[in-house]
Amino acid sequence: MAGIGVKLNRIYNKKSLLAHLAGFAYSAVTTIAPMVIVMAEVFVMEKVLDYETLNYTVRELFACTILYIFIFSLLTASPFNAILSRYMSDVIYEERYDDIMPCFYMGLIINMAVSCGVGIPFYIREYLVGGVDPFFVLLSFIGYVALVFVFYSMLYLSICKDYVKITLFFFIGVLFGILMSLLLVRVFGMDTLTGMLLSLDAGFLLTACLEFAQLRSYFRENSRNYRKVLPYFRKYWPLILSNFMYTLSLYVHNFVFWTTDMRMVVANTYVCAEPYDMATFIALITNVSASMIFISNVEMRFHGKYKHYSESVIGGRLVDIENAKKQMFQQLSGELMNLARVQFTISVVLFLLFIVVLPMLGFSGLVMQIYPALAVGYYVLFLMYGELIFLYYYNDLTGAVLTSAVMLFVTLIGSIIATRLDSIWYGIGLFAGGVAAWTMGYIRLRWVEKNLDRHIFCNGTLLKRGRGKCPSSRVYVKRGS
Repeated sequence: MAGIGVKLNRIYNKKSLLAHLAGFAYSAVTTIAPMVIVMAEVFVMEKVLDYETLNYTVRELFACTILYIFIFSLLTASPFNAILSRYMSDVIYEERYDDIMPCFYMGLIINMAVSCGVGIPFYIREYLVGGVDPFFVLLSFIGYVALVFVFYSMLYLSICKDYVKITLFFFIGVLFGILMSLLLVRVFGMDTLTGMLLSLDAGFLLTACLEFAQLRSYFRENSRNYRKVLPYFRKYWPLILSNFMYTLSLYVHNFVFWTTDMRMVVANTYVCAEPYDMATFIALITNVSASMIFISNVEMRFHGKYKHYSESVIGGRLVDIENAKKQMFQQLSGELMNLARVQFTISVVLFLLFIVVLPMLGFSGLVMQIYPALAVGYYVLFLMYGELIFLYYYNDLTGAVLTSAVMLFVTLIGSIIATRLDSIWYGIGLFAGGVAAWTMGYIRLRWVEKNLDRHIFCNGTLLKRGRGKCPSSRVYVKRGS
């Protein structure tokens, strides 16, 4: 992620209020802008195509379709993100650039196989049990696959530090989708629901194609060594487990409330809890700036300390190594505390703003009762994610798995308990999971700090490992004269 840090350092070095605002804007463009752009696309389509005039059942079908496309495309892509990112980083470090496209194709095949294995039975059921129009079902499946492709390609461009290009491609895809929806509905007379979904699919596919074309322009050679990436799945399986459990923990509390009396079933297929899901979305927006704050600070400050320590280990004096290590962990602690302080200020301001403004826009009642606890829960969760990234930095895969597992299971159990409480406490499961996982992440980071020397200097082997009979332990025999 050094690319962001270099750019931000150039901006912030000007040391002016305008420079700080520009740095914050650049951070937003490179982190959360794609999500905001897609949300804006759906909002614009709804306004210009008179979406509110449609039948309530039809609108709920469209809303649930989009909700499921996003949730399950993220879930099915999450097991592969960390492992492929690790392989890509190693390949780039070793300058084996012709191995990148084989990794892309092999990972895409595996990702699509898993995604389709989950999606195809679901959409067949939507047609057979839900009685939904087969063309609409087909468009839903295409949108799901297209978004999987988008998220998968984003991973590779993110490793290449092309964050601005990612946002640009999303903007182009969204603009194309909006114009296409107007053309299909206003000019060709297609029904609003189908026109919106078809246009969203086209925008996702265009974004994915632009991302793929950009990646191909970087890596034109192909070694055709497609199987090289497979051993990484066996060696670094904790990365798969950790990333999947973290992503699942973002939604597991929603899944719990989908089983309560609050649930709503659409077309005998989709299940949701609209008040809880809407409160979740607002709480997520309240705290999502933590992502840009974390990326900015880590890129500008911690990465340099980490690099300095890594360089001091290679041929440096012991005193230099100890000083670099001390400075690195001081910077780590400082970044976590700074993230907590800054995000707290932003979250409080947004919380007060939403409490005042959202009721004027029609968000009231149960949604606003559930919102406060969820807002606090996501605040702690994003702080925990900072610790998880640092555990990845230090290759503490056991710590990453433990932290993600604690987050998932405490959130699950806490949410089940919360369903029996008053509505104002519905989000307490997410908060409890975030606190427990943050505590576990902190304990593991302290363990890493105490055992870093052993991890760095004692992790290798003098003899090549292999299978066979163990050699004799006798190294010397004294023979008589």
